[in-house]
Formats: sequence, C-alpha cells, structure tokens
Amino acid sequence: MILGAISPKNKGDKRTTLHPESIKPLIDIGIEVIFESELGKGIDVSDADMARVGAKATSREDCLRRSDLLFTSTPISEDEINLLKKGSIFLGLLEPFSNREQFHHFAQNGITAISMEFIPRITRAQKMDVLSSQSNLGGYVAVIESAKNLSSALPMMMTAAGTLRPAMVFVIGVGVAGLQAIATAKRLGAKVQAFDTRPIVEEQVKSLGAKFVKIDLGNTGQNEQGYAKELTEEQIKKQKEIQSDVCVKSDIVITTAQIFGKPAPKIIDKSTIKKMKPGSVIFDMAIESGGNVEGSEIDSIQNIDGVKVVGYSNLPSFVANHASFALSNNLVNFVTDFYDQDKKSMSLDMKDEIIKSATLVADGKIKEGF
Repeated sequence: MILGAISPKNKGDKRTTLHPESIKPLIDIGIEVIFESELGKGIDVSDADMARVGAKATSREDCLRRSDLLFTSTPISEDEINLLKKGSIFLGLLEPFSNREQFHHFAQNGITAISMEFIPRITRAQKMDVLSSQSNLGGYVAVIESAKNLSSALPMMMTAAGTLRPAMVFVIGVGVAGLQAIATAKRLGAKVQAFDTRPIVEEQVKSLGAKFVKIDLGNTGQNEQGYAKELTEEQIKKQKEIQSDVCVKSDIVITTAQIFGKPAPKIIDKSTIKKMKPGSVIFDMAIESGGNVEGSEIDSIQNIDGVKVVGYSNLPSFVANHASFALSNNLVNFVTDFYDQDKKSMSLDMKDEIIKSATLVADGKIKEGF
C-alpha cells in the first residue's frame, strides 16, 4: 500500500500531516510512504530529513495519482479529487460542514472519504482525536498571544518599587482548549476564573487552581460526544448579563464557545466591551466559526473602545511543529489500528464505531446528513 501526504493549500496553515517522528510505525508494517516535496517547510523539516526515516519526496500530482491512502489537513479542489486513484482513501481534516460539495465528487470518483473531525470521543479513539490535540495547542497559543497584547505582566511581582498585581484572566468555555488556556494562564502566574454551561466541569476548573463562575442557566448539560448543548436565546441572554460583570474586572478574556457543526454563539457584545478597562484583551478562539465576540474579525486585532479584540485563525500553526507531531500521530494511529498486514490494505469495517462515525463517503454513497 502507498500512503501519501500533501501540503495544505491554505498559506496560513504551516502544519504537516506527516511528521518525521511519526513515520517509523508505517514503514515497520510495510507501507510505502511518499509525500509532496517541501511538505515540512513550515516546521523547518527538509525533504532530506524525511528521506532519512524512509519517506520519499515527489510532486503533489504524483501523490494524488499514486496514493492508496492520502493524508491531508485541508480539503482539496474538485480538479484534484478527479486525480485520485479510484478506490483510494482520503483521510484528514475535511472541514465537512463548510465544504459539502466535495462529498459528491468523492462519491462520483469512487473515493472513500474519512473525516477526522468525526472521530468519536471514546477511550479507544483518544489517540486519534485530532480536534482535541489541536484545540489543546490552540488554548496554549490563545494565552501566549493575549499576554503579548497586554501592556502588563501576568504574574504578581514583589519589587522594591512596589507590588505588581497579577493579571485577571477569564476563560469562557471549558472544553479541551479552555482547560489548556486555564492551565497556561495559571503557569504564567495569572489569577484565573472560568465559566462553562456544563456544571460538570467545575471540578476540573478547580483542580487547575482556578475559580469556577457559577451561573444558573437551568437545564444545560452536554451531548453524547461531550460537547456543550446549544443554549436557548433566554439562556444566552442570562449568561451574557452575569458574565459581563466578570469581563469588566478582567485584563484578559478568552472565549472558546463553539457548537459542533453550527455557527459559534455570540456571548460578548459591544455593551460589555465598552465597560471593560482600556488596554484589556479579548481573544476570540471561535473566530473561524463566526466568533463569540461582537466586532471580532478574522486574522486581525480590532480596537473597540480601547479594548483589543483578537481574532487569529489556525492557532495550532503558531506552534506548528508540535501541532504537526500531534496531528501526524493521530492519523498514523488511525492507520496502524485499521491496517490489515495480510491483505496489505486498510480494513474498514462499517460496524466498527470509529469507522462508522468518521466515514462520510464509501462505496459511492454519501453518509446521511451530508
């Protein structure tokens, strides 16, 4: 079997889906590994570095045409889908909700399309969970970039010139990204508070040394995948009112609230921003799905009433080497778990919970809902 890896078309994405430290397990089970030349450019890994661990550089078109299994971190065009080998497997981050047309092209060309965004949140699949591995790094980046834009230090400092108070950081949304944001801000010495619509996460927040802000929104909870359920308009209004008081007292506010497959909820409006201290920072981690903050714009810093509203996209690319290592491991773990060494091909049993959840196109048919 030939496994290929191609570079993302998005210039802002510096990640590679095939990290040199992840290739050996593929070679060991007899898979031939090829990759688009300069695949590792964004993480300072040369073609020679990849060759030393057994992978072979080639052109993008050759990768598309020859691969039985192709790794990707972004969707590809219809023209490129037409180059894929019939019966091959397209595996990676497919951005399924904003790129639905691709599935018709996969079906027409007899390509199996597997979206890593749909890896179920079960114990057996944790090592394949790309959303968690990338969100974790995103939470770290959000704190570091917020600190860069704040005109004061994060930790308390006792100096001869006086005591410098610690920065107040408020994290809204305590999923994987939020938990890492809390942990990073605490490590940097900030005083941290956090809120989530799921009361069940209070214990996790406290275990990291942060204070959990309690807002009684009535019946909320989480779905089977562990994501927060969508709130009603009344619940969102109540959340905004109470968390506004915390935002006003904060130096940094980090919003992570997202609803899988839907636009992000607007949870901070301009009336709240107007009451915040000049020089404070809001980091909108949900900017790629519409944003949590009124007035935030993708890949920019907006100055709204003296408050810096940051809306950077593709946060894992800020730490592209580690993001690539994690992403590559997620993909390689998927392959090694479902590779049949006797048949020298992937064994995709649609009764398997992971395969059933993540496969969006197979046997010329598109999964219901897409």
